[in-house]
Amino acid sequence: MMEASTLRTTCPRDCYDACGMLVKKTADGPIRVVGDPEHSVALGALCGKCSIAYNGVWRDPDVRLTWPLKRRGVKGAGQFERVSWSEALSDIASRLNGIRAQHGGKAVLQTHYTGTCSLIAGVFPLRFFNRIGATEVDPDTVCNKAGHVALQLVYGESTRGFDPRTIDGAKSLLVWGANPSASAPHVHKHWFGKARIPKIVVDPIRHETAAAADMHLQLYPGTDGALAFAMLHVIRAAGRIDEEFLAAHAIGWMEVDSQLEACTPAWGESQTGVPAHLIEEAALAYSAGPSLLWMGQGFQRQTFGGNAMRAVALLPAATGNIGKYGAGFLYLNGWDARSVDAGFLAAQHLNSEPSPSISHMDLASHLESAATKALLTWNNNIAASSPEQKRLRSALEREDLFQVTVDLFQTETANYADYVLPAASFLEFDDVVMSYFNSSISAQVKAVPPLGEALPNQEIFRRLAAAMRLTDPELFETDESLIQTLLEQAKPGLTFEALADVGTVFHPSRPSVQFELHDYKTPSGKIELAGEAFVKSGLPRAPFPSAEARPLGGHLRLLSPASEWLMNSSYGNDPKILKQLGDDQAFINPGEAEARGIKSGHRIRLATAIGEITLRVAISADVPMGVILAHKGRWSTRGEGNVNALNPGQKSDLAESCAVHSINVSVVAA
Repeated sequence: MMEASTLRTTCPRDCYDACGMLVKKTADGPIRVVGDPEHSVALGALCGKCSIAYNGVWRDPDVRLTWPLKRRGVKGAGQFERVSWSEALSDIASRLNGIRAQHGGKAVLQTHYTGTCSLIAGVFPLRFFNRIGATEVDPDTVCNKAGHVALQLVYGESTRGFDPRTIDGAKSLLVWGANPSASAPHVHKHWFGKARIPKIVVDPIRHETAAAADMHLQLYPGTDGALAFAMLHVIRAAGRIDEEFLAAHAIGWMEVDSQLEACTPAWGESQTGVPAHLIEEAALAYSAGPSLLWMGQGFQRQTFGGNAMRAVALLPAATGNIGKYGAGFLYLNGWDARSVDAGFLAAQHLNSEPSPSISHMDLASHLESAATKALLTWNNNIAASSPEQKRLRSALEREDLFQVTVDLFQTETANYADYVLPAASFLEFDDVVMSYFNSSISAQVKAVPPLGEALPNQEIFRRLAAAMRLTDPELFETDESLIQTLLEQAKPGLTFEALADVGTVFHPSRPSVQFELHDYKTPSGKIELAGEAFVKSGLPRAPFPSAEARPLGGHLRLLSPASEWLMNSSYGNDPKILKQLGDDQAFINPGEAEARGIKSGHRIRLATAIGEITLRVAISADVPMGVILAHKGRWSTRGEGNVNALNPGQKSDLAESCAVHSINVSVVAA
């Protein structure tokens, strides 16, 4: 085949990398998606899962949804018939208008998350939902909300992190509760892997990034607060608390300091399982500074998630690792850090009476309630990824619940819908992508026409707004106008054509220093380590050395992090990826297996009060004693659900966020 053309685009998946890609078209039509060798993150290669999916089911018309579907069987059976866009939108509009007239917009529930992270497709539909006054299921409650709110209380914001380019000025790197090898594979390989400074990883699992570190602090899940306080004890004993920095830029330190005396390394070892000498070595390496702290999303998914985030967030302030080159912390680098106005994208002003959002932890109960009349799901797959899975799926069977699902594929959630509307993939429309790790701005460029009658998310909701006879101009703003405004906000003077030509730009072009001006957006204008604001949010005045109790009765703590082969539940229907995944496995420590008489390959049954699943055992020394690891994201294969069948929807201590890593399970031979 003769290559006809090549264009640049960007991967918009829920990943720190935001890789640049090349779409290579041949003269007779087929295309191939590969990594862009000139992109500073991708460096010519895509990760395995994206390479397979983007050259597989994402372009397969036999697997993709290519026209609107109307349910003709019982809910959950996946029986549908093809209908026209006109018929589908007319009926959906009539049903929604009727619900709004009789019960108000709050009776319409909408769920969404990160099926795509491109700005327009990921946010513009919120204009529609703001206009009709729908009730939002807060997307971050199923993921990282406790961490966001904790950092906002302490530092005034959570989405302005360190600039990864400043690693050349750092003397150590501390990665706490993140697994770049699975969730940021190119950052793991090219940023973390090539850094020639002491690297410390705090994680219960010895994953690939932890194994590549100079120090791995393999703590027991839920003991992050205790570990942070033990490290602060060491730092104080070494005379490395930056009293001058704290006096100038923080309030509340003394309420922390008074707790440190008892938090010795030996005590820390008893609480966390991390050897005392490693606690000392890590604390001294970090406090020597300047140091970078990457705060992952995994460790705040626990009962003490908000407190854990507060406790770890003490480290930069206590050591003065803020406001200078090579120092700082990162949770996420958000669009707002690049001057993008999320309020503009979502047109929040269209909602004259803002509806209170609800937590994903409460989704099943709201779906059961007769007060919920309609459900619209887009950019997520709640039947696979939300808690109380059996209860939620049962609620989705309500015949009086009108459900519309927008997706690329016939997911488990789509099987319950009254209408399924086909969404276009990122290869099929223009958009803008901004990494939540690097300060980059990237073009998502239309490479091929949408498959069949599929439409981008934003166009689907434009057409639905028109069918409902809504007239607000914000609901019909074009992609071209939106892109122009977004780029003007982020980097004035940059056109989409210029951006598409190079693929990705960094703005600012030179590395920036986090909080260089010490402009903390807290009420006091300082870093707030303790105070009444925390009490009002449901936390103690000051953070404390939290450590969850170990499970009793032979139960194990369940961890369900991301798999290297799945992106939440995305890619779970690609046969080549399913082959890479193999059997649905649970990993336990060799000592745990021996004590329980379990051998590799045995099938075991994991159970909680709300459900059970059967998995095949794999023995791994990477998993500590007392823990069982089962990756999230699989689609159901045996009718019993995936790992979320075990998730009772426990909430953390802050922001009604999830405590999914605090689940204890019984384990017996199947």
